[in-house]
Amino acid sequence: MSDAIKHECGIALLRLKKPISYYQEKYGTALFGINKMYLMMEKQHNRGQDGAGFASIKFDMDPGERYISRVRSCEKQPIQDIFNQISSRIQTTIDNHPEIESNSKLLKQKVPYVGELMLGHVRYGTFGNNGIESVHPFLRQNNWMHRNLIVAGNFNMTNVNELFDNLISLGQHPKEKADTITVMEKIGHFLDDAVAKIYKKLKKEGFNKYQASPLIAERLNISKILRKAAKNWDGGYAMAGMLGHGDAFVLRDPAGIRPAFFYEDDEIVVVASERPVIQTVFNVPLDEIKEIDPGSAIIVKKSGETSFQQVLEPLEKRSCSFERIYFSRGSDASIYKERKELGKLLFPKILENINSDIENTVFSYIPNTAETSFYGLIGEAQNHLKSQISEEISKVPINKERVLELLNLNPRIEKIAIKDAKLRTFITSDSSRDDLVAHVYDITYGVVKTTDNLVIIDDSIVRGTTLKKSILTMLDRLGPKKIIVVSSAPQIRYPDCYGIDMARLEDFIAFQAALALHEDRGTKKAVLDSIYENCKASKEIYGEEVSNHVRALYQPFTTEEISDKISVLLSNPDLKAEVKIIYQNIDNLHAACPESQGDWYFTGNYPTPGGNRVVNKAFMNFYEGKSERAY
Repeated sequence: MSDAIKHECGIALLRLKKPISYYQEKYGTALFGINKMYLMMEKQHNRGQDGAGFASIKFDMDPGERYISRVRSCEKQPIQDIFNQISSRIQTTIDNHPEIESNSKLLKQKVPYVGELMLGHVRYGTFGNNGIESVHPFLRQNNWMHRNLIVAGNFNMTNVNELFDNLISLGQHPKEKADTITVMEKIGHFLDDAVAKIYKKLKKEGFNKYQASPLIAERLNISKILRKAAKNWDGGYAMAGMLGHGDAFVLRDPAGIRPAFFYEDDEIVVVASERPVIQTVFNVPLDEIKEIDPGSAIIVKKSGETSFQQVLEPLEKRSCSFERIYFSRGSDASIYKERKELGKLLFPKILENINSDIENTVFSYIPNTAETSFYGLIGEAQNHLKSQISEEISKVPINKERVLELLNLNPRIEKIAIKDAKLRTFITSDSSRDDLVAHVYDITYGVVKTTDNLVIIDDSIVRGTTLKKSILTMLDRLGPKKIIVVSSAPQIRYPDCYGIDMARLEDFIAFQAALALHEDRGTKKAVLDSIYENCKASKEIYGEEVSNHVRALYQPFTTEEISDKISVLLSNPDLKAEVKIIYQNIDNLHAACPESQGDWYFTGNYPTPGGNRVVNKAFMNFYEGKSERAY
């Protein structure tokens, strides 16, 4: 994506089902689990580079021995930093006690982080706070082993204020209003409540506190705790947690907005945000990796028993389509296929805009993540040429010259733009900085003629800032007669509130285009006033009744009209080439990504009531001139 957007988080949970000695004997190292966690987190670094954290739990440790270890980092390369810290601690301990290196029992006892249950997390600071206190996993400590709670997730809640007030009504005094703290304390409250009730029952059965402790761990009903805690959550989430005695869970939101995949065999249970991560790290077949169902939790008891519990009533599945277009790893077999299809489906519109002149058209892509869609686009261009050849051959008499001409014609593919990763725009004055921004990309000279169309495919055009200030200026220097920039995603019109950092309406070029079109028609003030009043009136409405009033801004215009206005807004007056912006349409998006129908960015059709509240609040912020986030 040429527009930089911070997004998402990644989780990795690993439960070793055998003793540490088993892995030392079979795989040659007692650090099998730690090594696999490093790989899983590194393979998900695309999901977060602002911070990383790791926590582990050792089973059956004696009182007084540390059984929980945690390390977090918000350094420049946080994953490497935390595992460097882990490695250093382990090596120091082994250097001081060489006899433990080949003794898995002593190794587990003496060396930190070597445990049977591990949880890792990578994050982007979507709330603008990248301090260590914001880095997962979060830890809620207690001297009772089963009351220790460690939580990490890929999520955002839309109703943090409501959840915060719920905690206060329960008699708690949360230290801050962040959704991670709020969620953890909600789970913690019902965990404490469940422990107290089980102990009360065990006491009646004649057990003392020491005897009751392991029995409480056995009897804890994790799904019941999660059901109570998550009752009022509104958001997209894959929430992972570990209890001090060794139980673990991962809960997915009822609409399946955020992804979560699992795999289990007789050695391990593993959960990750990305399917190919599990496939690669553990070398297992694709069809053995399953998706956690919406509203369900995978629960792994300390005994090793794994179950799947329907914690919340599932909603219509609305898995995020933006995950498929850009954010997830393209090495996933399904995602790779879908991205190629997105490129393929764009070809008819491109053909129309180049007047079917493939011979005088150069095709390329920006950035590298758009490469897969580009393959789909070129494949369809080749199919079009084959179809033309077939059509000519079927004619009587055959026009041999035309057939030979078509046989010699191939789509012209070139590597046009290369991002200079080392270039930094360190100058703050606008004029100087804009000149530096314009050189963020290097271009390939000598492959585009003045008679050529230049077609560039991008994953998505969100703000358009990089296009306007850098890419179009650079491409225009190549001298094409027409520059066509194609987005494999539809127009992004509405903010996200489920974990991707796209919170402000006015940042979107589609929103700016709609405003400009209303300005042209003289309807801007009336429309904005009307939407604002409707948003304000629905401020106190809760539940399913609240509507997305911002849709009214786009309703008078066709997608084509908005795209044409975006072309005008992004075209610098100094550009010599004609500029055309083409977006994917919604029907094609659904056709290419049939299992991921979460399209609220493009349609405003939010999967939870909180989404509608957020978009209305985002509009009110815009109207009132506030730059704050809507959630």
